[in-house]
Amino acid sequence: MRLSRLPPPPRTAPVASGLALLGLLCGAAARAQESAPADAPVQPPPETVVSAPASKEDAPQGRATSTVTRADLERRLPRSAPDALRWEPGVFVQQTAHAQGSAFVRGLTGQQTLALFDGIRLNTSTWRQGPNQYFFTLDSRTLDSVEVLRGGASTPYGSDALGGVLLAHPLEPPTRPTPFRPTFFLRGATSDRERGGRVQVQGATERLGFLGGVGGRRVGLLESGGPVYNLTDGKLPEVPRFDEDGRTQLGTGFDELTADGRLVWRASATDSVTAAAYLYRQYDASRTDQCAPPFSRFDECLQYDQQFRTLAYAAWSRAEPGGLTARATLSWQQQHERRTFDRPAFNVVDRGTDTVDTLGTTVHVSPAPYTVASRPLRLTFGADGAWDFVRSDARTTFTALAVELERSRGQYLQGSRYFTGGAFVDGEWALHPALTARAGTRLGLVSARAPEDLESGTLAVQDTWVPWVGHVGAEWRATQLLTLLAHVDRSFRAPNLDDLTSRQQTGPGFQFENAALSPEKATTVDVGARVRTGVLMLEGWGFVTQLDDAIGRRPRDVTDCPPATPQCNASWSRFQLVNARERSMLYGLEGSARVRLPAAFTAQAGLAWAWGEGPNLADPPSNPDVPYASRVPLSRVPPLNGTVELLWAHPSGLSASTGLRWARAQERLAVADRSDARIPLGGTPGYAVLETRAAWRLGTRWVVAAVLENVTDAAYRSHGSSVNGPGRGLVVSLEATPF
Repeated sequence: MRLSRLPPPPRTAPVASGLALLGLLCGAAARAQESAPADAPVQPPPETVVSAPASKEDAPQGRATSTVTRADLERRLPRSAPDALRWEPGVFVQQTAHAQGSAFVRGLTGQQTLALFDGIRLNTSTWRQGPNQYFFTLDSRTLDSVEVLRGGASTPYGSDALGGVLLAHPLEPPTRPTPFRPTFFLRGATSDRERGGRVQVQGATERLGFLGGVGGRRVGLLESGGPVYNLTDGKLPEVPRFDEDGRTQLGTGFDELTADGRLVWRASATDSVTAAAYLYRQYDASRTDQCAPPFSRFDECLQYDQQFRTLAYAAWSRAEPGGLTARATLSWQQQHERRTFDRPAFNVVDRGTDTVDTLGTTVHVSPAPYTVASRPLRLTFGADGAWDFVRSDARTTFTALAVELERSRGQYLQGSRYFTGGAFVDGEWALHPALTARAGTRLGLVSARAPEDLESGTLAVQDTWVPWVGHVGAEWRATQLLTLLAHVDRSFRAPNLDDLTSRQQTGPGFQFENAALSPEKATTVDVGARVRTGVLMLEGWGFVTQLDDAIGRRPRDVTDCPPATPQCNASWSRFQLVNARERSMLYGLEGSARVRLPAAFTAQAGLAWAWGEGPNLADPPSNPDVPYASRVPLSRVPPLNGTVELLWAHPSGLSASTGLRWARAQERLAVADRSDARIPLGGTPGYAVLETRAAWRLGTRWVVAAVLENVTDAAYRSHGSSVNGPGRGLVVSLEATPF
């Protein structure tokens, strides 16, 4: 430890480097437009007409998937990228804070689900157990769509894809010559006093297209429909804390800035090169369950002063009609966060900063189909790798003395490194006009390196794993309307640096590291059926997931706390991550329906149920009279939940819809859930939330949209959240392209 005089308060780090890259992209687009001849043809020559060559990392065929389209985003006006997934079957969104959101897919989230943006891995080696905030750092205004792949998918995507994969696709520039023109977006909401907007510019010449913009918003305290009470005693839970009106939630509100630029050069009829940069900057976002912490004073608060993500990459794509498709990317990503835990009663402020730089590369190649036994066989080959480099520090300031103490380690260990990657092959063989078989395998490589820290008693980490996984499935078109599907997948998640080295305060209590963890594996069996007619689409899935060596939280005593960790000694409960000695199981059912009705109406609905159970990681009590179960529920598995929507659209551009989201109470709690203040005592009550929407599109230049959320002003909370949902309020949006 190093003792020093308190320096002046740090100033916000500039974002000049990212904005400079955005400026270069904008400048290149402008120069391309200036260099184009004034009499350039409206349509490009035939050899340059390209339709988005191989630019998307689409979800595999024959699997349980759903898609949030751009039209869905414009209609529902979600507050964030996670919020946009609330209407998808098999997805349940939890919120630890109003500025955070984590999607549960088939009962799993955080480290056990994988997020991709334009095929680039967002997961890093510091993503923590359970819900995290990082999918929130995608600006929903830059997304064209989000695909949700439910079920294990490590063969094409690598580590972490146990519960599912979120594939976010960005907006693309125009593919044909289009004048460069700005579009202005304005947005406001009454429940949290959100005020924000975005300025976007897009256009294209014969070969070059550009899309970019800057945006921002200021979000205030969130007003709920009222408190949610404990199921056991009817009292108020410890979180969130409310203002005097009993509705406004403390520890909510944040500021946000975004910038992005995307330049696409169509080198030929089959090839394109993309250069892109995306910046996200979030400021002053409190973690609601720690602002104020349970059983603590109202003036204590854990705040994320900075939650930043920067992504810059280049990609080459080729798409030959009926032949080879290929894509290669080279990317740099930085996830940075700075936290402050202020305890004014003790004149103490704890600060921590963590930064992860990731260098990534991917290559996917699909040759023209082969012919085997007179039937087409399509193969896809791929390789990928992501290298993480971690910087971490922690400081404690004694404000009465103006003295700062630098700790020997941060939440992670300075200089830690992590690699995850591998190579795979996937195949699809049309055995018969009505029968398609799919199979693939991946050989992975994962390496974790972290130095020891003697002062804090932290062990060095030097581990390498070489997992081998695969999948096999079949799709049978039983009739013209009915398709039956089956799939078996073996996926993995290697322990990351958060598991192996981190020390942090979580919802259930203080969690410390375990350097002896091994990878967790998931075997998932899916069976499904699809019915499609001209007016009706039905889809249903059942799944069983077997988790081997699942990593979970084991309760520990205060005597087990590592050295130089006062937060552990002071915590109301303590946990260490361990591999479960026995198998854990997840079972579930999912269904969706969509029907086209007369008079331009459409109705759609979704339903999801998941049930999880695993071994009790706590030691049996010495007193045999104390209740103890050897098998317990898995942590934070969502309850039975569903959605219903009715939509109407008129050719004039006027549209309207209404939607109902509901969930049953969740009373099946894991051992860690019972000490988690985010979950009311006895479990989370059920709810039903109704909203209505309307939009009017005037040609191609004006769009006005509004959502009346929580029409009945219901008090509700998604299971595992420390934020109650918004009360009755209005969300409005205006889009204008005046030139």
